[in-house]
Amino acid sequence: MAIVVTGAAGFIGSNIVKGLNARGETDIIAVDNLTRGDKFRNLADTQISHFVDKNDFIAELASGRYDGEITAILHQGACSDTMEHNGKYMMENNYQYTLGLFEWCQAEEAQFIYASSAATYGNGDNGFREDPECEGPLNVYGYSKLLFDQVLRRRWEELSAQAVGFRYFNVYGAREWHKGRMASVAFHNFNQYRESGKVKLFGEYGGYVPGGHLRDFVSVEDIVKANLWFLDNDEVCGIYNLGSGQAQPFNDVASTVVNTCRAAEGKSILTLDEMVGNGILEYIDFPDALKGKYQCHTEADLTLLREAGYTEAFLTVQEGVSRYVESLLQG
Repeated sequence: MAIVVTGAAGFIGSNIVKGLNARGETDIIAVDNLTRGDKFRNLADTQISHFVDKNDFIAELASGRYDGEITAILHQGACSDTMEHNGKYMMENNYQYTLGLFEWCQAEEAQFIYASSAATYGNGDNGFREDPECEGPLNVYGYSKLLFDQVLRRRWEELSAQAVGFRYFNVYGAREWHKGRMASVAFHNFNQYRESGKVKLFGEYGGYVPGGHLRDFVSVEDIVKANLWFLDNDEVCGIYNLGSGQAQPFNDVASTVVNTCRAAEGKSILTLDEMVGNGILEYIDFPDALKGKYQCHTEADLTLLREAGYTEAFLTVQEGVSRYVESLLQG
């Protein structure tokens, strides 16, 4: 019996495949779109039993090819570009595809664990609880995620198998190299520092000091742990926030990146003020294109996640980003 991971060559998907391998799971059907061929690198060091193109997979499910052969689908595949304006593409890719997989899993009584997003909360003015009163996406990406969450809520009482949605906050970590502008700020800061000896952050906006915008940064290591815990606890259903539960400023990310690199170079650790004073940390004007569309402060409310039974601690920025940068330095 196989486990399916969609978006398997992507950032979170490939980390989940690696996590499954670490506990002996190799009967994995990897589903993705490899039009961008270099993404194969994210799967090159993993063990899978089969690879299927994302469009072919839906057709093969409909044909009955996998009936009785799949125990769970961990659905990580999606367009995650929050600046994508093609609503038709976004809804087909993020909503309709998810709905099709969910319906198949319910018919087959297979577990369905999927990626939602903290983008469903919009500017966060009403908080970050898994509650309709807190929701208000600012873009079609957030709406495409919210729409399926709403479908799941309507189906609570008639589920035939586990269905779990994770509202990911700001995830960073290994295997995100291909994401371009959508890669984490930790990844961009690392490359900026290595290339120029300095890092750049947004300046003041919305009442926040330069570099002071707050985000819930969560390591992909913690994302994998949570996905696998729910896979092992198939009686738990729901929509859950997946973040660290602790908002930290972008300044923390930048200073952790710089000081981890400096430590590897045998250089002294610097304070934030020293980085700014020495020109290592530079603030740039906040982009006009993001004004009114930017989450200045996100922080996952973990109440429901803890009530569901998930007790693992989450890495802080200082812990997780330093580990990530150390791995990047090792090549």
